[in-house]
Amino acid sequence: MSINKVALIGATGNLGPAILKALLDADYEVTILSREGSTSTDSLASHPKQKIEKVNFEDVDSIASALQGIEGVVSNVASHAILSQKKIIDAAVGANVKRFLPSDFGSDLSVEATKTVPFNMPKVEIHEYLAEKSKTHPGLSYTFVYSGPFLDWSLKMGLFGDLVTHDMTLWDGGETKVSTTTLASVGKAVVGVFKNLEGTKDKEIRVADTTITQKQIIEIVKEIDGKEWTTKRGDTAEAYQIGLDEMKKPEPNFGIAIFNQLYRMIFSVENGPYFEDKLDNEKVGLTVMTPEQVRDVVKASMA
Repeated sequence: MSINKVALIGATGNLGPAILKALLDADYEVTILSREGSTSTDSLASHPKQKIEKVNFEDVDSIASALQGIEGVVSNVASHAILSQKKIIDAAVGANVKRFLPSDFGSDLSVEATKTVPFNMPKVEIHEYLAEKSKTHPGLSYTFVYSGPFLDWSLKMGLFGDLVTHDMTLWDGGETKVSTTTLASVGKAVVGVFKNLEGTKDKEIRVADTTITQKQIIEIVKEIDGKEWTTKRGDTAEAYQIGLDEMKKPEPNFGIAIFNQLYRMIFSVENGPYFEDKLDNEKVGLTVMTPEQVRDVVKASMA
């Protein structure tokens, strides 16, 4: 079984362009599904193997029509729209799609503590829904891709520490080993899934460019610019509770709610951010970065 025609839902934002580039670079025919009335994809550069279809994501028939002839679906829907994937999965069944990759690309959802984080619970629900659909419709298979936090994005967003001001909250001491992957490598992992359909069928795939701690990032940055850092200790359990409390407010600040959940998922040992000893990089054609390559990513993120 091989796949040549892929649909991508969510081609913009942080991760979407990296997935799109990887698919086009690998010579796949890519149909980008975009919401009717949305202009988010209008600025995408044209490509001979790329086309854009506007669909009504509330209507299974509309989605299924756009998926006719499509063999693989990559869903990169936003966090607030995770459960909307049920209709997309139903449409994929109706269109005889062979492989479905739901919007994961983050935490290892096989870890019990991570499953119960509110941020992740819709993803777990989609996993269960997709697995059940694959049982009742054996023509459809799935792959769950876990990449840990996006290394370059996380550095730029200050999740590991502020690379400009050299301030860092050392979560749980700053020595938690975090398996992490760049946006570009996540895109390459998606391509790797389609190139190894049997080896990734109905499986959880864990990939990472490197495993690193906050304190190691400080040392890398010091080597680059020689500046000292100001640090303070942070407790991920306390941050997580702040995030939960914020979500209960009538008008929550979702930035506070989400980021405090992320700190728990990324930096607490209980939430399993470390999976270097069970990587599936070889299955999808990825290699682990050298220290020099990691340094280059950090340096680029400092610019």
